[in-house]
Amino acid sequence: MEQKKVLLNDNSILYRCTQKYYDRYLEEYQLSAGQVQFLLMIYEHEGLSMQQLAKNGSFDKGTVSKGVQKLEENGYIRIVSDVNDKRIKCLYTTDSAKAVIAKIYEIRRQWGQHITQGLTPQEIELYVKLQHHLSENAQKAAAVEEEKIRFFGLQKLTLLDYPGKMACTLFTGGCNFRCPFCHNADLVFLSENTVEIPQDEIINFLNKRGKILEGVCITGGEPLLHPGLEGVLRQIKKMGYLVKLDTNGSFPDPLRFLIEEGLVDHVAMDIKNAPSRYGETAGIDSLDLSKINESVQYLMGSPISYEFRCTVVQEFHDEKSMEEMAAWLKGADVLYLQQFEDSERVIKKGLHAHDKETLKRFSEILSKEIHRVEIRGL
Repeated sequence: MEQKKVLLNDNSILYRCTQKYYDRYLEEYQLSAGQVQFLLMIYEHEGLSMQQLAKNGSFDKGTVSKGVQKLEENGYIRIVSDVNDKRIKCLYTTDSAKAVIAKIYEIRRQWGQHITQGLTPQEIELYVKLQHHLSENAQKAAAVEEEKIRFFGLQKLTLLDYPGKMACTLFTGGCNFRCPFCHNADLVFLSENTVEIPQDEIINFLNKRGKILEGVCITGGEPLLHPGLEGVLRQIKKMGYLVKLDTNGSFPDPLRFLIEEGLVDHVAMDIKNAPSRYGETAGIDSLDLSKINESVQYLMGSPISYEFRCTVVQEFHDEKSMEEMAAWLKGADVLYLQQFEDSERVIKKGLHAHDKETLKRFSEILSKEIHRVEIRGL
């Protein structure tokens, strides 16, 4: 046990010291240690996609998106759409990057000399082999975990969830919000008796329905909580299905990644309320709205179709919140107002729906700033 503790602690120290060293010597180039890893991989594999970059380096998708964006802003890489699929982004280094690559290699060589000081050539060779072996084991273990995603519901046919398409709906479990009016409380809290549908069973179902269904809707819970979502979406897309993703918008980086990898064709993002009442309505008092707003702004400029939707409840929504929401979402393509329906499955009992006239008044307020506003559930 002590040996394992030392190994973890030493790895952590080595990582932090390496970061500091690179940051110090590359500050004049506006490069950080994390960005250097991306830049070298792109330089050594010109034209690789963002998905390949994440996979080859075992990077988090959100970290890749932000790192690549920063490298582009600083003029070190070019992002080019794939000729066969415009949503897949291929990465290339610029002349500015090539001018500093030699410096980066020299810094890496010097750091290698520092940390191997006092070791014999044989010890260095052994260390490299052992570290490579540990890295391979780590990648295999991480890959197994990332492939996992659990589904807890399957609606075999829907004509409503995916606009204009015959589709099915898959329900993931777990959510980072606690919206009082949520009618999927069982999926949010996942009681012990919630029945899971094996992933193989879902894939088999989709294989058989390929001639009938056009699309697959992924909802929850919050689907973007699950790292394994990417792998399932790749399987679904290979079958020829269109994919609609429902999300609360609190995970903008994986949302952007899945769209730019061509794995999502339509997004429905829930807008809980105006910013001033967002945390209250989402059931999270200290909610950070920066992620929500990032998703809103991204979707409004994204290459795919999207919709915003808001479930309207007497206790949370009034004319003032609609006016604030309209200003916030100004220029959005479409917003659906959904009438709240009480049921035994909601998180908080005793909430009330607005009447038809009130919803129409809300729609008129929102229509001043949003291109299309429609009411669902009347």
